[in-house]
Amino acid sequence: MSVVHCLPHGWFLDHLSFINKVNYQLRQHQEPFCSRNKATSSVYQDSLQLHPVSPATGFAPVPGSEDRGNCEMITQKYVFRSELFSVTKPYITSAVLSECQQSNKNEHLVTGDKQVSVSVGKKRKRCIAFNQGELDAMEYHTKIRELILDGSSQLIQEGLKSGFLYPLVEKQDGSGGCIALPLDACNLSELCEMAKHLPSLNEMEPQPLQLTEDDMSITELDLSSQVIENNCSFSKMITLMGQKYLLPPNSSFLLSDISCMQPLLNCSKTFDVIVIDPPWENKSVKRSNRYSCLSPQQIKRMPIPKLAAPGCLVVTWVTNRQKHLCFVKEELYPSWSVEVIAEWYWVKITNSGEFVFPLDSPHKKPYECLVLGRVREKNALALRSTGVKVPPVPDQRLIVSVPCVLHSHKPPLAEVLKDYIKPGGECLELFARNLLPGWMSWGNEVLKFQHVDYFIALESGH
Repeated sequence: MSVVHCLPHGWFLDHLSFINKVNYQLRQHQEPFCSRNKATSSVYQDSLQLHPVSPATGFAPVPGSEDRGNCEMITQKYVFRSELFSVTKPYITSAVLSECQQSNKNEHLVTGDKQVSVSVGKKRKRCIAFNQGELDAMEYHTKIRELILDGSSQLIQEGLKSGFLYPLVEKQDGSGGCIALPLDACNLSELCEMAKHLPSLNEMEPQPLQLTEDDMSITELDLSSQVIENNCSFSKMITLMGQKYLLPPNSSFLLSDISCMQPLLNCSKTFDVIVIDPPWENKSVKRSNRYSCLSPQQIKRMPIPKLAAPGCLVVTWVTNRQKHLCFVKEELYPSWSVEVIAEWYWVKITNSGEFVFPLDSPHKKPYECLVLGRVREKNALALRSTGVKVPPVPDQRLIVSVPCVLHSHKPPLAEVLKDYIKPGGECLELFARNLLPGWMSWGNEVLKFQHVDYFIALESGH
């Protein structure tokens, strides 16, 4: 369970525990020790290697698979690297924090006034004129500040009592140093772009490729032209451009960009919950060139009405720019026939329970917003006809967790959303960067956090 504590204000989540309970076990074939007639490696992973494929079938057997009848079966378990959730201190330094606190004392805000006096180092005070977007953000923050402070404080106290969180003085193992992150050697978004210019192996509409217990191979082109389903109870390993990725059991995905979503529509299924994490336009992303952004109008053209089942719960991650929040509530959701029903907030804290940024920081906030809505069309009729009673989604709830140090690795929502969709409902995540059991995932970086370098292999067992 990723839910460590549940209170009226919301939930305290353990993201790392959720990942490691996915059961990342990879089955491997190993030759008996006495076998000496092979000079090659003695271990065959249950993986998808990129070998030459037959145009008729689209995949080919892994070399050596014909001799596996004499092999012994072992399992290799993987766990996510715990240091990637080691956030021992706030992201802002103590010196900057003190300066920020001092600046707050020097602020002179008057209702309707668009200027604030701020002390900058040893320089004298200067007036900073805020634009309308910044003023709207300040007003919004003022409205939700007490909710964020009071609700997260109660959840953090529960975390401290249970021992999940610990006071900083009790953790002196040096884990607060720099963490070496794996290199993103395989640019998945570039792979998607390349695949768009390659000829299709199959002129017919490709059906989802269901991975079986046997080893097989698929090409990069297959990945972008059809949904891949791992319906096995064990994980699979896939190799793309020389990089290995772990596929959790009972998961599905489509690796493509927004111009190639048709295979998702060809699945002939609709979804009862759709979680969307759009690559919103912002200056810092443009400067860093971490990923491509989409304009609001591009996001608006996504085929959500075709993917959403009657009464579908739509959840959208929104940055702290009021322009984006207003767009989702006033333009995006109405265009999809989705009615706004709630706003939730993800509050990011350190391992000792501090906000990762000062709550009143004029720049970055320690929280992000989620806008929840339901498809209006035939909503009530659909729920009544199936006899399913879904409780109303509560408004103004918090999700408190220690964030992953990897950029945009959002906390899992599966367990907090399950009470608000029908049992066995179909689940979809758009612009995903990782896979979830029981979910369909789509995006041009959908395998990003499945890279094997983010995991640690434990001792193999029989």
